Amino acid sequence: MMPGQPMPGATPMGYPAQQDFQAGYGGAPVPAYGASPTAAGYGVPPAGTPVQPGVGGYQAPNAYYQGAVVPGTPGVGGITAGMQNMNMGGQPAQAQAAQQQARVALNQLYPTDLLNQPFNVSELDLPPPLAFYHPIVTQSPDANCPPKYIRSTLNAVPTTHSLLKKSKLPFALVIQPYAALHDIDDPVPVVQDQVIARCRRCRTYINPYVIFLDQGHRWRCNMCNLTNDVPQAFDWDAAAQKSVNRWERAELNHAVVEFVAPQEYMVRPPQPLVYLFLFDVSYASVSSGLLATSARTILDSLNRIPNADRRTRLGFIAVDSSLHYFSVPKDGDENAETSMLVISDLDEPFLPVPQDLLSRASIESFLAKLPEMFQNNQNNGSAMGSALRAGHKLISPLGGKMVVLSASLPNMGVGKLDVRDDKKMLGTSKESGLLQTANSFYKSFAVECSKNQVSIDMFLFSSSYQDVASLSNLPRYTGGQTWFYPGWNAGRSEDAIKFASEFSDYLSSEIGLEAVLRVRATTGLRMNTFYGNFFNRSSDLCAFPAFPRDQCYVVEVAIDETLQKNYVCLQAGVLYTTCNGERRIRVMTLAIPTTTNLADIYASADQCAITTYFSHKAVERALSSGLDAARDALQSKLTELLQTFKKELGGGSMGGGGLQFPANLRALPILFLGLIKNVGLRKSAQIPSDLRSAALCLLSTLPLPLLMQYIYPRLYSLHDMPDNAGVPDGETNQTVLPPPLNLSSERFVSYGLYLIDDGQTQFLWVGRDAVPQLLTDVFGVADRTQLRAGKGSIPELDNDFNERIRAVIQKSRDHLSRGVGSIIVPHLYIVREDGEPSLKLWAQTLLVEDRADQGMSFGQWMGTMREKVSN
Repeated sequence: MMPGQPMPGATPMGYPAQQDFQAGYGGAPVPAYGASPTAAGYGVPPAGTPVQPGVGGYQAPNAYYQGAVVPGTPGVGGITAGMQNMNMGGQPAQAQAAQQQARVALNQLYPTDLLNQPFNVSELDLPPPLAFYHPIVTQSPDANCPPKYIRSTLNAVPTTHSLLKKSKLPFALVIQPYAALHDIDDPVPVVQDQVIARCRRCRTYINPYVIFLDQGHRWRCNMCNLTNDVPQAFDWDAAAQKSVNRWERAELNHAVVEFVAPQEYMVRPPQPLVYLFLFDVSYASVSSGLLATSARTILDSLNRIPNADRRTRLGFIAVDSSLHYFSVPKDGDENAETSMLVISDLDEPFLPVPQDLLSRASIESFLAKLPEMFQNNQNNGSAMGSALRAGHKLISPLGGKMVVLSASLPNMGVGKLDVRDDKKMLGTSKESGLLQTANSFYKSFAVECSKNQVSIDMFLFSSSYQDVASLSNLPRYTGGQTWFYPGWNAGRSEDAIKFASEFSDYLSSEIGLEAVLRVRATTGLRMNTFYGNFFNRSSDLCAFPAFPRDQCYVVEVAIDETLQKNYVCLQAGVLYTTCNGERRIRVMTLAIPTTTNLADIYASADQCAITTYFSHKAVERALSSGLDAARDALQSKLTELLQTFKKELGGGSMGGGGLQFPANLRALPILFLGLIKNVGLRKSAQIPSDLRSAALCLLSTLPLPLLMQYIYPRLYSLHDMPDNAGVPDGETNQTVLPPPLNLSSERFVSYGLYLIDDGQTQFLWVGRDAVPQLLTDVFGVADRTQLRAGKGSIPELDNDFNERIRAVIQKSRDHLSRGVGSIIVPHLYIVREDGEPSLKLWAQTLLVEDRADQGMSFGQWMGTMREKVSN
């Protein structure tokens, strides 16, 4: 081919012609990313299937919230006619009768052959199967909890424990109480008048599913059926001194609502927001630039730290082989210097004048000088355990957050840890020991912190072994989080920018303080097991000294008694103190229909919620019984589900050697394989234990949309993306992403440009035959050999294609548009197909459907499943 000539099948610009993106597996149409759920996808019947009106499928964008009633029963309109203008009063008798007899229509079961109609990645963007629910009086479209706050593994609940057991499916809730780091990005209705109606017996908060009786003077609890008095002030606006229309109250119209709590919800006055920073000032921290970067970021972020009530307090302790306290002078004393007190008695460090430590006076001056104080420090010791103890003693009277910034292993004093990262143990049965805590101090101390409303967050940066397995216990039991930056160095601008951006967003986040989470449910249901970062204070109460905005929690639900109602309700409540000292309760109410039919249960199962539940279970199993046990349990569970479906619903025979499963669970096999191949669980002798422990932390805390991406990363083809990709959509103004591709090297062409993104790391893959024009437009280099591979960024060039590529990379990082809060800014690695082998191999480990390391390909995995199911 002559230089400058376009490649065969390429457009004049030199990029290959666009492909037909609507052709999915077997020619089946696949919805584009972000397309309306009414486009073809699971839940849509195959052509020619007779469907009852209003049953199955995704009938409308807001279908998740709409109750569908079987034809022949009174509709919602009939029930609520004549009630819209009532100031008060109960539902008429016929409405109650209709509520009792109306049997909701459920999702229909559409079996699919997993081998002939495999999963397509676009299906992960579809909403969960509908939770058709009971008619409610207000006709509010917001009366059922949206899936971004609570997702149930089952959207049709079996009426008995034996039916649930027979299904082999889990019944659990995935709860993410906040969908953004800041309230302004995800507003929820707030009830300000402090009139909170709760059931006397089960303490359920009044919600859209209660029934009013006795001319509206009483209400019947939808959980335990007890009749309660309506508070006198429920229909009265005290501020305006006039009666109000009860049906306009937020708690009767919205499934997610926040109450401003009255005095009786406070054990003590609301605590202020307290941050105590524990700086590692050892040689490792100073030489890597960690101390300077973290001090500079706090200084630059002082105005972002929530402080609306002017009560926020900051404190600082520095630690190497000794503890260093600082006395920051009061405002107005311009000549006074920050003084430092060094404590070398690590067993019983005394506390010098604590009120000075939490003063916010002259902090700018202190943070500016802090790096200079230790710039020549050669000390390699770290007494971080002693510093934690001292910090706890300092802030426990108030409560608050200890923020640990460390680049070294705690090697002296209380909580001393040894290097135990023996490479010979990796990939063997002994490896599991490396994932467990090496010193009991970390768990027992964390539990003590939780009791005193002290939360701990760990930012870990060591270039050598740091024992993430032990240190991550501190956040695990105190509602915190572990962030891991392996091999971090401020000398690389990408490292410095990533940490500074994430740490600044972390400091600005509106966390809750002294919080508790409790989940209530219809009589007959019981909250059984809780998973996530908190301390389980009693059988049904989870305690959080600080409640973060970027984590999710999983609660397993047990069925203790036969469920008599057509639907069940579950209500999660978070009682907490806001950053500006207001006590609040966030209440989320979810209604789910019940069924006696196994087919309904399978047709309404949520594959993403099920995967989230088993991700938490797998982490628990890995830490208690080892990695092999965790992987085996996942494989056994998938086999069990396929066998159960075949036996109970597939007619026992599959003809032609297929593998039947419901269309709405088609992604479950690949998600389970992705989980087994994730760095946290993968069978390998190449994964350092710190890296594995950090991944296990993510697998047990990430909100559902980010967890799905971490398990099954996103792959976009950029060289041939559609014309509308990388530019804002005319209606939403959101950047359009190219259609995602399945994670297989078969999707790659040698002249292509691809983005692989697991939410934590992005790889930009440049094919070995990439045309010069593409390299010039994207990277500003004419030849592949000039392209700097590794950690980097895309230069800003003045051409349309470069702008679109950068927009796609940025949009792929946009957590907020997916209903989650996160501080993470993924590193971007530029990977040349013919470049550095280790970097290429790392990127290829994200291609879940390929065979890699000691893991099987998706084809082999499905073959194994078929063998196990047919035996």
